Amino acid sequence: QVQLVESGGGLVQPGGSLRLSCAASGSIFGRYDMNWYRRAPGKQRELVASISRSSRTNYADSVKGRFTISRDSAKNTVYLQMNSLKPEDTAVYYCNAVNLPTNYWGRGTQVTVSS
Repeated sequence: QVQLVESGGGLVQPGGSLRLSCAASGSIFGRYDMNWYRRAPGKQRELVASISRSSRTNYADSVKGRFTISRDSAKNTVYLQMNSLKPEDTAVYYCNAVNLPTNYWGRGTQVTVSS
């Protein structure tokens, strides 16, 4: 069993930055691909960024060039650095660890971008 705990969300002005963290209870690296999703009010869940077991990264077009996913194996933590934030980035952000059919989710952290 893997537990994921997100942190780092909050209220930020447009153009600002936040760094989200996802701390895993056990060793996940080398075993799971890691993803950040988000769900905005009234919208479907969206895959924002991924980092595979081989360290390949992928991003949604809407965040390319602004967001960066990374991981620290020693800390069992995945990060999402978010720069140049826009109001449309407002959402609950969820961490996900996947190695099908196994799929773990965190409870999410709220990010609000508003002036």
